[in-house]
Amino acid sequence: MKKTSLKFLFSGMVGALVLTSCTDLEVNEKDSIVIESTGDGFTAGNPTELLNGLYNDLGFYNDQANLYSLGQHPSGEMIPPTRGVDWGDNGVWRTLHAHTWDATHPQILNAWNTLNSRSYRCEQLLASNPSAVQAAETKALRALFMHHVMDLWGQVPRRTVDQGVEALPMVMTRSEAFDFIVKDLEEALPNLPKLGPAPINARASKAMANTLLARLYLNKAVYKSAKPEGPYTFDKADMDKVVAYCNAVAADGFALDADFFNPFTAGASTDKIFTDLQGTPRNRWMMTMHYDQGGFPAERDGPWNGFTTLAEFYEKFEANDNRRFKEVGFNPGYGGVHKGFLIGPQFREDKTPIIDSRSKEPLVFTKDVPLAGAATNKGIRAIKYHPADFGKYLILRYSDVYLMKAEAMMRGGDAAGALKMINDLRTMRKATPLASLTDEAMWKERGYELYWEGIARTDEVRFGKFNRQYQDIVNLEPYTVLFPIPSTAIASNTNLTQNAGY
Repeated sequence: MKKTSLKFLFSGMVGALVLTSCTDLEVNEKDSIVIESTGDGFTAGNPTELLNGLYNDLGFYNDQANLYSLGQHPSGEMIPPTRGVDWGDNGVWRTLHAHTWDATHPQILNAWNTLNSRSYRCEQLLASNPSAVQAAETKALRALFMHHVMDLWGQVPRRTVDQGVEALPMVMTRSEAFDFIVKDLEEALPNLPKLGPAPINARASKAMANTLLARLYLNKAVYKSAKPEGPYTFDKADMDKVVAYCNAVAADGFALDADFFNPFTAGASTDKIFTDLQGTPRNRWMMTMHYDQGGFPAERDGPWNGFTTLAEFYEKFEANDNRRFKEVGFNPGYGGVHKGFLIGPQFREDKTPIIDSRSKEPLVFTKDVPLAGAATNKGIRAIKYHPADFGKYLILRYSDVYLMKAEAMMRGGDAAGALKMINDLRTMRKATPLASLTDEAMWKERGYELYWEGIARTDEVRFGKFNRQYQDIVNLEPYTVLFPIPSTAIASNTNLTQNAGY
């Protein structure tokens, strides 16, 4: 027997998985996947090791690039200003903000490769004689990865382990992918473990699957639409399913956390449905804090002085809304970095002003921030994960479930019930209750609660807000609700068809 390998090609790196077989075959590239095979069969791996590997690799959610960048930068919540040569990177960040990306964009390619390679690893695991519970967890993870591909690109390639090297991966339409993903989750649910809230919840569970099903049905009108840009028609039966799935999550013990920032700490929280396992959310504060707000343990290089929010988004918050700001205090090693939005003068732990080492002036964060040519102090910074008490990265959390239920109730005709839910949340967050509930108000509430969590683009598309004018957006064309299929994927798999407009 000779060892062979299946390799997933990334921009600048290669990940390899080992297979075994008996005869030599030619190496061919198909859909950014190169298969080196010496036989016509598939040799199963160890399902426990394969599943642990999938969980260990969830750290890609922590990255400030790739999947996160596609879900966040094209929205009106975040702007990636270039400061001199810093964050220039050949325009990769600016084009995401301006909606001027193309099929060669590296973040688009890397996200595509990351998600599709992990989906194939799920295929391998399912063909490796897993237990019923392991198979259920694997299907839930495959659904998680595939739902991102469906959401971002509208087409989902799938390669199965029984395909020969000459076979191109089949490609599901958006509608077909929706049905496949829902089927995966429904088949997984009976055998998934019932897990309640925990400081680290890094295993697929019934609550995780029910959360994904709620998200899928809430966006079903988008995914089943004849036109990706809409208009969308939300069916009451689908909204009723959203409510039922959300209720199932609550029945497992999950609930809103009265302390808005507590779910992002290492402590226990009723909000934590599904978390990363190995990594830390370090990038979330490093990508936004100023260079001179450093001094943290093991971070001698200091933060990166990158992304900020837009004044338009910040000014939507009421002054008393506790999602906007929480004073942390002046902690040794952590300066005067508080939680929420950082604006105005910044201080060190001894309460003296921070001096910008480049401008030699006191560091004062401003509301205004240009997309290019920004001074080092421009832009309001956002801190949810704090370097003093951070926990694992939250991939799915109950606040999203709560708001999905309220939105589904509103769209399904129960405006009074939805309004009560939103006002209960706003009261908890010290915001003024609303007299009535509109699509606009619901969309804003999701922003208040879920800002900078990587789902802003999906929300904007569903609410018809994605192609609106906000700071520095250049391309308002409706086709940008989908990203282009990477050009390398198109070249290697003729079953893929480039999305309209690209």
